[in-house]
Amino acid sequence: MSTIQPHAPADPIAPDQRYLNRDLSWLEFNRRVLAQATDPRTPLLARVKFLGIFASNLDEFFMKRVGYIKKQLAAGATAPTPDGLTPGPLLFAVRSMVHELIAEQSRCYESDILPALAEHGVRLLRYADLNDEQRADIDRWFHLNVFPVLTPLAVDPGHRFPFISNLSENIGVMVSRPGGSAGWGGESGDRHFARVKIPDVLPRLIPVRSRDRDGATKGFTATYISLEEVIRNNLDDLFPGMTIHDVMAFRVTRNAAVEIEEDREDVLQSVENELRMRRFAHAVRIEVAPNPPRAVLNFVVQALRLTPEDVYERGGPLEYADLFPIAELDLPHLKEAKWNPVVPPRLSPELIENDADIFAAIRERDILLHHPYESFQASVERFIAAAAKDPDVLAIKQTIYRTSPDSPFISSLVRAAEDGKQVAVLVELRARFDESKNVRFARMLEKAGVHVAYGVVGLKTHCKTSLVVRREAGGLRSYAHVGTGNYNPSTAQLYTDLGLLTCDRAITDDVVNLFNFLTGRSLKREYDQLMVAPFSMRDGFSKLIDREIELAKAGKGVGAGGGRIIAKMNSLEDKKITEKLYEASQAGVKITLIVRGFCCLRPGVPGLSENINVISIVGRFLEHSRLFYFGNGAKDPADGTWYISSADWMYRNLSTRVEAAVPVKDREARQRLQRLVDIMLADRRAAWDLNPDGSYTRRAADPKAAADSVEALGTFQTLMREALGKGNA
Repeated sequence: MSTIQPHAPADPIAPDQRYLNRDLSWLEFNRRVLAQATDPRTPLLARVKFLGIFASNLDEFFMKRVGYIKKQLAAGATAPTPDGLTPGPLLFAVRSMVHELIAEQSRCYESDILPALAEHGVRLLRYADLNDEQRADIDRWFHLNVFPVLTPLAVDPGHRFPFISNLSENIGVMVSRPGGSAGWGGESGDRHFARVKIPDVLPRLIPVRSRDRDGATKGFTATYISLEEVIRNNLDDLFPGMTIHDVMAFRVTRNAAVEIEEDREDVLQSVENELRMRRFAHAVRIEVAPNPPRAVLNFVVQALRLTPEDVYERGGPLEYADLFPIAELDLPHLKEAKWNPVVPPRLSPELIENDADIFAAIRERDILLHHPYESFQASVERFIAAAAKDPDVLAIKQTIYRTSPDSPFISSLVRAAEDGKQVAVLVELRARFDESKNVRFARMLEKAGVHVAYGVVGLKTHCKTSLVVRREAGGLRSYAHVGTGNYNPSTAQLYTDLGLLTCDRAITDDVVNLFNFLTGRSLKREYDQLMVAPFSMRDGFSKLIDREIELAKAGKGVGAGGGRIIAKMNSLEDKKITEKLYEASQAGVKITLIVRGFCCLRPGVPGLSENINVISIVGRFLEHSRLFYFGNGAKDPADGTWYISSADWMYRNLSTRVEAAVPVKDREARQRLQRLVDIMLADRRAAWDLNPDGSYTRRAADPKAAADSVEALGTFQTLMREALGKGNA
């Protein structure tokens, strides 16, 4: 490895040139998601899935970030973001980029996806595309299954504008009475607005019987029409005797960045109040098809107190997530091969025959887990299930941030409590968009006798930790799981995460103290092994960076060239950590950041960050794990300092959340982490490089790379191959 020399400080760099904008960087991340849909190398049905993921991501962005910016603008805020943008120009820049992205989304859907689907026998038709018999079938289906559910709501002097719920799909209609007729809506000829909500309880894609034009039945094929198309072409039945002038489908997004003062006596009540407030929060976006009827659009925009800039015209379905059933069609040749996670070798059925064996395996040596390549069910779920059944287990403690509706953890914890074990669970009620679900889980656990804490006042609990206390021959022994991802079996099959099963007393003692803080009134702020936010994590990472700076200045360390840092996370935004990394770069520390989402650090700037490079991996699985490596002067990375953590390097994670980072002490486990990093750095299939201006460049394929190499296969395929025991690609 070549020696990295410290760079002589250049002229001071203006503050607004030191950082990239968080929101624009996030949109760049979603551009990389959209690129999975536009990439012809991606299997066709996976491309359909990525169109839906892109749209869902954008929904959340508008609810959280655009809602927040608009709130600042309405309050007259003028303070700039770290990159120098004030709310007005930032909102303009966001809107411009969103229009660019949704135009590409529409082009991809209409020009690439629809024709490709049709080539494989999957057709998405409009009502006008149906022949007479197909229309008759669909109309009969409408009258039997849809018509009784619909509730048209008129707007006139006797009827106020109806409430439009967040992300609902609607049809707006302008109608009038024919001349001379009596009845609803004032004078004949007056036009009035009515809204029809597309019911959430009905499927969004309706199968169509495929027929030849002469009526000969071909049999059922993968042919569909949207529920919106069916309803809008049967509106005459909803407004009999009326004249329908204009029809417009629309979708509304409301602000979810609602803030209320947290009730220090009742976190549960505070969360329920927030949910009620969010339901009726201001609208921030309306989505419509291109060239909507202006009379309907203007009426809705005015009623929702939106501006013309809040209107987003785009092609494709009203809700791209409605396409997910297409992505799930049983057409294996059009999708990625199904992945079945492998059982971690040290937890194989040959070694783990009963509940006690899993604890014996952990006593033998720490177990590093890597999901979804390794089975979450056969490791983490089994750990808690075994603890619930084991008569020698006296207590189980766990944090729940997000989990699935049919979570096996809930049933295991309930069983343990009913068997007389001490069970304590921290349920974070303030997990965004999962609040109501977590309230239900908390009440279910309480009814079973579980000790439930609702979170720490003023801090959101985001750490992923479990503790099992077991009676053994030598006395009580504690076992812990500390991970980077949620205790959610569903997302564990889609997100990449790391976890550590350990009975290392120094670590488990820290976990005991952490739970005492979470569920009790402990004032414990210092921990021996764990770095815990908001108490010690920021300082802990800063000290580790400082150590690499000193090594670089002394010309010691990796390859005698100085310090070395590798950090992998979802997002990077914290100013203090960013400035510390800039300091390290200027001292000659070589820094590689693997940041899936937004990154506010500006890499490759002479005199500031020329020793920092940032890459993003986007592909089949959602990169969710956080790992941190500090060289500590060791030539072999396996001898350096490694942590896995629930926290990103963001202000909220380090300052306003309870997070945990655990050291990885087992050398074999550290070698596995190093292999993971090496694979990502070699990836030329799913990797993007961040440029100093905030744009990303997709890595070009290496024409000389072997077909089964990391460069050609990319991160996800390589790790699946290696999990199956096919060796290093």
